[in-house]
Amino acid sequence: MNVVITGGNRGIGLALTKQFKARGAKVYATCRNSCDELNSAGVTIIKGVDVSQPEMLAEKLAPLMDVKIDLLINNAGVLGKESLDDWDPNTIDYQFRVNAMGPLLVSQTLLPVMADNSKIAMITSRMGSMADNGSGGYYGYRMSKAALNAASVSLANDLKPRGIAVGIFHPGFVQTEMVNGAGDIDADTCAERLSQRIDELNVDNAGRFIHSNGDELPW
Repeated sequence: MNVVITGGNRGIGLALTKQFKARGAKVYATCRNSCDELNSAGVTIIKGVDVSQPEMLAEKLAPLMDVKIDLLINNAGVLGKESLDDWDPNTIDYQFRVNAMGPLLVSQTLLPVMADNSKIAMITSRMGSMADNGSGGYYGYRMSKAALNAASVSLANDLKPRGIAVGIFHPGFVQTEMVNGAGDIDADTCAERLSQRIDELNVDNAGRFIHSNGDELPW
């Protein structure tokens, strides 16, 4: 099984990289910059991949164009903390490019080498949910994750005829650097849960918004 994971150098991405490696998969971890833990994980590392730079993606992902990919996990993401009184359009734009456009463009680039009956997992956030937003704020992150959810549903519909299943997964509140170590679960537990949800993913249940604990989330 060939697995590609974006943002594989830290947090959830690194935990997923180690999880799938332990399960016997051939793992290709993409990142802007590697780290010692990733370097020692025994996986193939593709450095210099910045999903916010669409003009560079084809070149940077070229090493994968000879790989028959069974699973693509679009995990790379960034978090801004804009409030109504303190926000910057540049950080919002950057979050859109990384969180929404990035996963779509990576998927489009790698579609020619996706195997029959392969899977694409989009790591999103319940903060992109309209119904679940009871606190406001985080404008760029909420908007970009809502956009990712919309793109992922379209991708799920478009790829069903090819037998490619697209899952839309909220990882939970995970103890990572992105949230300064706060959270309800650690990255390893999150990776284990996500791998279970990915195992369950097929074209019949594709395009649903699922918590890593298995609950279905509102849009």
